[in-house]
Amino acid sequence: MVTPHDPSPDSASGNRRRSRRHTVRSLRSGSASGSDPVVRPGSGSVGRDGTLALPEVTAPATDAALTESGLAPRGQGRVLVLACGAIAREVMALIRLNGLDHLDLACLPAILHNTPDRIAPALRAAIAKHQPNYDRIIVGYGDCGTGGEIDRVCAETGATRLPGAHCYAFFSGVETFDAVAEDEIAAFYLTDFLARQFDAFVTRPLGLDRHPELRDIYFGNYEKLVYLAQTDDPKLTEAAQAAADRLGLAFERRQTGYGDLVPALQDA
Repeated sequence: MVTPHDPSPDSASGNRRRSRRHTVRSLRSGSASGSDPVVRPGSGSVGRDGTLALPEVTAPATDAALTESGLAPRGQGRVLVLACGAIAREVMALIRLNGLDHLDLACLPAILHNTPDRIAPALRAAIAKHQPNYDRIIVGYGDCGTGGEIDRVCAETGATRLPGAHCYAFFSGVETFDAVAEDEIAAFYLTDFLARQFDAFVTRPLGLDRHPELRDIYFGNYEKLVYLAQTDDPKLTEAAQAAADRLGLAFERRQTGYGDLVPALQDA
């Protein structure tokens, strides 16, 4: 999801392939956090074999819980959205605002994006666990760097997934994102969630907090950081700008809203 690649000209074609593998009422402004139910931090885990233990739903959400633990379903509704924790707030907001009571939500830990080979096994285990309780399961991921493994899980299980190669694409709108992708091979993207969790997904995993000299090794071939804003929150814009400054990149903010996530949930 956020692991840097080398956008230099010599690697452009390979990175475009990786980007595509990774690549009701609409909420256009305001906070998506609300008081949605989330999880007890640390109560969920994914084993090395892909076995998933989801946490219990308890008190108001924290991004740390969605990052490390995920979210268990309420056990209500006919259709389960089995999503990445990085889009939990957006899915919950659209369900709540539009009265989509037929939808339930469960999430895998968002941090799985830093080890994409573990996403498909975890999805397979979660689908097997929850499928008997729902009429249908929608996988709330793009391909997310799995090289087609999520699509293979969907084909095996009868689940369907969100459009696009990654959340950047379906928040932007897949057609809109694809139209600019060729010209933005040197762009590094953040969403609302990643702006809030930049240290958890970038700074600490890459060791930039301990070895800031590594910044240019990881990001020397990038030109700009593009913040794809789901909400109109000045504090998140400041956080994204600060992330760009720390990486030595130009900054651009684009207001995307929820993009193709809106019709995907409308039609579920």
